[in-house]
Amino acid sequence: MSAKTHAPTLWGIIIFKLFKGLVFLSIALGIYSLIDNNIPKDFRALLEFLHLDPEKKFWIDIARLLEAVTPKRLLWIGSGTVLYASISLVQSFGLMFRRKWASWLAISEGAFFIPIEIFELGHHYSVGLAVVLFLNIVIVFYLFRNRERLFDHSGAKPASKRPTG
Repeated sequence: MSAKTHAPTLWGIIIFKLFKGLVFLSIALGIYSLIDNNIPKDFRALLEFLHLDPEKKFWIDIARLLEAVTPKRLLWIGSGTVLYASISLVQSFGLMFRRKWASWLAISEGAFFIPIEIFELGHHYSVGLAVVLFLNIVIVFYLFRNRERLFDHSGAKPASKRPTG
């Protein structure tokens, strides 16, 4: 089996990016579904359904934050979430078909977030963020280090298998 066809780490990255894209697409659809809703009222109904006291200070503070959420803001947030989901989905399919541009897109995206994640860890440490940073570094390192072996850099299209002549 050639190195180009046997790359379990690459397939793990592809599955991760595909999953991430689908999750963010689902979140975006959920955001869009809230555009015409009365969010503070829905939040209160959710708290009552969960048998939580909506008059506690914590829930009141969250309800006040939700009052500032307008349909226009939800539209912007949903659109940004769709864009981010689309980038992850495009990366996953590009990586699946071993496209050079997809490797550079994935490397660039991952490298972009590393300093942000380090900054956030310095201010608000959490195990989850540390794991995300670690995985991001591993993905960027792996793709950069193996880009020549894993991805088609020739730019040539495969020749037709029909006999000529």
